[in-house]
Amino acid sequence: MKVLVVEDARDMNLLITKTLKKAGYSVDGCFDGEEALTYLLGAEYDAILLDVMLPKLDGFSLLQRLRSQHINTPVLLLTARDAVADRVKGLDLGADDYLIKPFDFDELLARIRAITRKYAGHRSNLLSIADLYIDTKKRTASRGGEEIALLPKEFTILEYMLRNKGIVLSREQLENQIWNYEYTGNSNNIDVYISRLRKKIDYASQVKLLHTIRGIGWVLRIDDADLEHIKTASAQEGL
Repeated sequence: MKVLVVEDARDMNLLITKTLKKAGYSVDGCFDGEEALTYLLGAEYDAILLDVMLPKLDGFSLLQRLRSQHINTPVLLLTARDAVADRVKGLDLGADDYLIKPFDFDELLARIRAITRKYAGHRSNLLSIADLYIDTKKRTASRGGEEIALLPKEFTILEYMLRNKGIVLSREQLENQIWNYEYTGNSNNIDVYISRLRKKIDYASQVKLLHTIRGIGWVLRIDDADLEHIKTASAQEGL
């Protein structure tokens, strides 16, 4: 998952960014509302952590502008203001949640999980296709009951593909999930991660899940022939 941290206090921004990266998120950080707007118009994010009191464009104004442009990315307001009127204003403008400073980082992570789960329509941390399962909270993956060891970026790619299973995802979409806004590295790196991921999740199974759509991208799905194989195997197990 990719998160944008908008916080003008540089030490706090860096601390939040470091905490989120340690938890497995891909993170961009910026320090004022106008800079944040540039980031949000140039990339897709799964969540925004938004300070209210920002230079150039305050958090409330930025939130109002995002919602008016139909950018519905979940927003968690970070604020030192504990007045009920301020919290009501933020929620009425379209924030999904708020957290009053100072806050506990475990609570911050829990609230991020909650708003992104609600936005994605998931009630659980568990995502699956066929016999492939991941737990986004524990950062674990398994197939056919066997645990799969994934590198952080491999896990991020797999989570994103599971949340969009059946949808062909382009190279740019996948790159946006695992690298930050300033990344200018070799675009072929995504091919390396996909190749590794395919070996880890498909190598030992007859049913292949990760498919290449030539000239377009990649998709996580069960083909019709493999679906029939699964149904037959399930029927035989029930005999």
